[in-house]
Amino acid sequence: QVQLVDSGGGLVQAGGSLRLSCAVSGRTFSSYAMGWFRQAPGKEREFVAAISASGFSTYYADSVKGRFTIYRDNAKNTVYLQMNSLKPEDTAVYYCAARGASYYSTTTTGYDYWGQGTQVTVSS
Repeated sequence: QVQLVDSGGGLVQAGGSLRLSCAVSGRTFSSYAMGWFRQAPGKEREFVAAISASGFSTYYADSVKGRFTIYRDNAKNTVYLQMNSLKPEDTAVYYCAARGASYYSTTTTGYDYWGQGTQVTVSS
């Protein structure tokens, strides 16, 4: 069983930065592609960023491209989302997800395991 624990959310002013972390249990972390999604109140969960199992390939939603960076440390079984130049519209609960495949997906149905979510609030 794979378990994901999200952390790092908080309250930040517009223009600020946060780094989210997702610690993954299990010995096969390096074989999982990972993704970050977010869900704002009253909205559907949406794709934010993803990274391949090797870490060599990444992909971003247009809304965060150039501001957010996803990366992973396979030795620490952890994936990160560095968020810079935050905007009020980035406010949401952020979830990390693991996919039992080497290449990522941009859809929620493409992932097998989910973290509990961490709240990010950006004030204007």
